[in-house]
Amino acid sequence: MTEVFGRHVSKNFLWRGVHPFGEIPDARSVADTFWSPLKNAFTGMKRRDTVFFAGTNEIDGGRSVWVVAMGHLMGLFDNAWLGIRPTAKIAMLRYCTFHRIEHGKICETVMHVDIPDLMAQAGQNPFPPQTGAGLVQPGPLTQDGILTGPHPEAEGTATLAAINSMIRHLGQWQSGLPLEEELALDWHDDMVWWGPAGIGSTFIIERYARQHAGPFRAAFTNRSKTSHIARLAEGHYGGFFGWPNFTAEPTGGFMGMPATGKAGEFRVIDIYRRAGNKLAENWIFIDLLHFWKQQGIDVLARHREMG
Repeated sequence: MTEVFGRHVSKNFLWRGVHPFGEIPDARSVADTFWSPLKNAFTGMKRRDTVFFAGTNEIDGGRSVWVVAMGHLMGLFDNAWLGIRPTAKIAMLRYCTFHRIEHGKICETVMHVDIPDLMAQAGQNPFPPQTGAGLVQPGPLTQDGILTGPHPEAEGTATLAAINSMIRHLGQWQSGLPLEEELALDWHDDMVWWGPAGIGSTFIIERYARQHAGPFRAAFTNRSKTSHIARLAEGHYGGFFGWPNFTAEPTGGFMGMPATGKAGEFRVIDIYRRAGNKLAENWIFIDLLHFWKQQGIDVLARHREMG
């Protein structure tokens, strides 16, 4: 594995991962800390990509190039990982990566994996009942998310415009419009929001407002401005990530938890599919383990103690 990293990763490599991994500043440590234990846990592990695109980063004025991949890491869950008890059955670990490329090598990566979703698949769900549906998430409805050839620049520009319009209307949750009307500015009526374990997925604007957007906004105050490290699009697909994207203070109710009075970071990846001039699908990766650790709840440690 170290040899593979050496061929494709630069010497000044930075890797960012979800809790409990965080920032790792060299490829060998990434291999030893993340990949080797995961490959040991997942017999016959395969990548099943559903979205793949690349583009220049709007945040830095197009100076950097990023490649994005999303899908599942699939294998037989034969050995424990992070204290999660194995099932000896097939498991699908949701993931999404953003890679910054320089001189033909990867010099920076952010990688989200949905660890709580894996726990739920293994019958060890660490969270209270969620507002959305819990399921292994499919790829795009249109089955065209793997972009390996050239696409008209105008399509990527239109996708980025739709994403930016949504960000502007989102603001600080103070658009002045009723929530469903605000969402309808940028989303198709039959949009699908594929959320992380602990929140779940939802379908159509009305149910999205009821099952996630409304409860989420009601559960927080003092939301900071949105900040991204990379935001890009190609064809009908685009996305962004931050480290963190924003901070907010829980006032109670989020994921069935009480208020803590502590502002917490939200490290998030968003991937979008555009149809026409509006957004049709959105895959969300939120490092909820990191958020709750800031609130004094170490979900993985508690799971190990109870196991």
